[in-house]
Parts: sequence; C-alpha cells; structure tokens
Amino acid sequence: MLDWSRVRERVAVDLLRWTPKGTFSRGVGWLARRRVPRRLRRAVYGGFARYAGADLQALDRPIDEFERFDDFFTRPLPPGARPIASGEGVVVSPVDGRISELGVAEGGRMIQCKGLDYTVKGLLADPLEARAFEGGAYVTLYLAPHNYHRIHAPVGGRVTGYRHIPGAFFPVNPLSVRNVAGLFSINERLVTYLDSELGRVAVVKVAATGVGHITVSYDAGVSTHRRGSAGRHGWAQRYAQPRPIGAGDEVGMFHLGSTVILLFEAGRVRLEGAAGDPVVVGQRIGERAAGAREFAA
Repeated sequence: MLDWSRVRERVAVDLLRWTPKGTFSRGVGWLARRRVPRRLRRAVYGGFARYAGADLQALDRPIDEFERFDDFFTRPLPPGARPIASGEGVVVSPVDGRISELGVAEGGRMIQCKGLDYTVKGLLADPLEARAFEGGAYVTLYLAPHNYHRIHAPVGGRVTGYRHIPGAFFPVNPLSVRNVAGLFSINERLVTYLDSELGRVAVVKVAATGVGHITVSYDAGVSTHRRGSAGRHGWAQRYAQPRPIGAGDEVGMFHLGSTVILLFEAGRVRLEGAAGDPVVVGQRIGERAAGAREFAA
C-alpha cells in the first residue's frame, strides 16, 4: 500500500532542494534588520510570539523598545533568568532548545537521525581539528522559532579561535533532518573552539533557511554575512592571545534560528539526557568522565 505521507514528505524535500534558499535567507535577514515603526511593534512582535509560542514574560525591556525584528528575535534575557549549574567538571546547556541526538562519535561518525549519520571531519571541514573529537561525546541541540536565540559557553575556558564554513541553507526541522543526508555538513557553519578543564571543545553553530546571519560575542568583527566574507573556503582565525570565557557566558547568537552541536575530546565528558529532552541555558547536561584528568584552560 502506498504511503502517501511519505510521498508528500519526499515531494516537499525535492522542492526544498530547488528553492533558492541562500537568496531567501539573505532577504529575510535584510528585512529583519529594517526599523519597525513604534506604533506597529506590539502588533508585529506580539503576532509572531503568538504564532511561534514565544514567552513574552522573559523580556528585559518593554516590547515596543525593540527597534527591529532582529533586535526582538535576538533579545537578551533579564539578569538571573537562567541560573548556571555549578560544580567541578560540569557541562551546561549552551542554549534553550531540545536535544535532537547525543552519543559518542565512534569512528568519527555521529547520528543525524535514525538511518542517517555524518562525520566529524565533514562537520568541521578541518581534518586536523576533527582528529581531537573522533571517539568523543557529542550532542545536537535544536532551537525552535519560539526559543531564546543566544548561545552560551558549555564550560569555562578560553576561546582559541573560530572557523566559518560556507554552505547551503536547508531547514534544520525534523522533515529535513530525516531526509537530507549529511545535512549538518552541508549547511553553513560557524565553529568556535574552546580550551577548557575538560579538554578541547567545539561549539558548532549551524545555519538554516531564514537565518539572516550568525555573530559571536567574543569578536565584534565576526559575522557570517560580513562584507567580503563570501567565498568557497570560508575563513578562520586562531588567536595569539586566547580570550577567557566563563561557563554560561555568551558566545554568540542566531539572527533567526537553527542548531548547535557540541563536540568533546574522546574520554573527557559523559553527557546526560536523551533525544527529545528540552533544555535551557545553564542546565547541567553532563560532567567530566570517570578517570578523565583535568586540563588547564
């Protein structure tokens, strides 16, 4: 018997493949940065919040003080809204969202969803960096449109550098995750590298359809859509003087939503939770693995 739901899903994915996703995403980003007249802000932002299910109680200012939709979407939380779990060797969630997958990158492979996997090397587009994370713990965290869209450090340490990897702009919703092989290695990414007491950590920010751009908080000059940033090979930076960062400190933000993937070195971290679990910034999601020694951050 023909599975019509599966047929509709395949047609939707095929249409996505032919859609000019990059042009659409840049257009959405441009529109989101246009100033919204004050008299319209409550209607525009409130309408989006009702549609997406965003929490308007967690605002740090009156809603009509956000000049642009991008300002509203990347809104900060009020001080103290997300307590950061404490404890030696603790890993905290870098985002508000939901766990899509977690596990160990055995043989350098990670699960995208049932029946599909991808490689650490493909995700990072850097064979030398990838070696450190093969066999290590990883977790994929999905941010829905209603979520808070700033990204925070899962551990304290030092930012040693970053890498931008150009790519496509497929959605990262469940439909695409089930059907687009190697999705997270195809879409545009911005990777932040940390040295911490738990060893080396990669915070991978994955773009998606409608994501205007990605910026980071530790370097004002880094933006995926900065002038002159286009190019097949992207760009990278290793800091001569690494930049200190505390657990729970802000790393960057999505200017419209997407996915974050955390990678840890082999044998350093034991992650907690299961696919489907909701998480919030600062929530404990793991700890130093038994027998793993502490590293100087």
